[in-house]
Amino acid sequence: MTATDLPTTLPGRLGDPALDLRTDPRAKPGLVAALAAFGLDGPAAEPPLTREAGPEAVGEAVAGLHDAFSALYASVPLALPGDAPDDAVEVTEDSVPSPDGHLVPLRLYRPAGVEGPLPAVVYIHGGGMTILDADTRVHDRWCRDLALTGVVAVRVAFRNAWTPLGLHPFPAGLDDCAATVRWLDDRRGELGLTRIVLQGESGGANLALATTLRAKRSGDLDAIDGVHVAVPYVSGGYAWERDRKRRELPSMIENDGYFINCALMDLLVASYDPHGRHTEDPLAWPYFATADDLAGLPPHVVTVNELDPLRDEGLAYYRKLLAAGVPASGRVNLGIVHGAEAIFRQALPDERRTALADIRSFVDALSVDHV
Repeated sequence: MTATDLPTTLPGRLGDPALDLRTDPRAKPGLVAALAAFGLDGPAAEPPLTREAGPEAVGEAVAGLHDAFSALYASVPLALPGDAPDDAVEVTEDSVPSPDGHLVPLRLYRPAGVEGPLPAVVYIHGGGMTILDADTRVHDRWCRDLALTGVVAVRVAFRNAWTPLGLHPFPAGLDDCAATVRWLDDRRGELGLTRIVLQGESGGANLALATTLRAKRSGDLDAIDGVHVAVPYVSGGYAWERDRKRRELPSMIENDGYFINCALMDLLVASYDPHGRHTEDPLAWPYFATADDLAGLPPHVVTVNELDPLRDEGLAYYRKLLAAGVPASGRVNLGIVHGAEAIFRQALPDERRTALADIRSFVDALSVDHV
């Protein structure tokens, strides 16, 4: 038998549908142990229903998802040896009017005692544009860590598509993010901001990318100096037929059920675009951006995680950026699941430090300086 005669083993659940994080040899052991502490090392639980159950039932299921992920974020251990004291970062509050009059809460994190203008990293949190609040321990810690690299981190409390008080589907959250970027750009001098970089993970990556696409359409692109996104949730295709997933974005099968699953994500899609009117609208789902949409955008970085069902849509967007002539770089983090470097700080200190250093290096490399 020659090397070419050897059988090919496909990765993950493409090769063995029975695999989970406990048995997939690619999974980083420390992360699996951290997930096991919350009962999340096995297959992700399937939601109790699909979008066909109707809006009211979907809303109840999404509320359950919000509560479950909020509980995880409230209890996941975050402390690391040598952590700076809280007063190493100065925190201020502000708000921005969205086009419909809604006030978008902002929290600005600045390294204490640092004089002079600094670059701003506008942080847009994950949750599929639908669940999780901006004000969680995980998001607060991320912004503090960003600020300690020597930037002003700006946390945007955009409207989720689902909230306990009502629904705000697309484009409400995008409106809030776009208004925030314009507000910050108008006040660069007042706030002491040099560059403005959009940054987010998962659904926050979607909003960062969509805000940039929208800024090009509205003539506001000079407000954004760069975009740095992680594990982007950008296709909306989590209910596609298996053949399409396998052909187009096979990580949806390969890693389905590793921490998150496609069935869960499709409920978030059903909340974000409840009537399915924006299925291939790049402002809702940037995966569908054309070369014309992307041409002329500022520099981007796209990072993805090896064991994430969303891995391949992030890679696809990165390749579209390159094909459109956008300065872009990318990275694949081996052995970890969706958003792990942002959520599991204590379990993945090296990946965390690398992610933060990469953002700071990207900011420093940008040539645009407005102050």
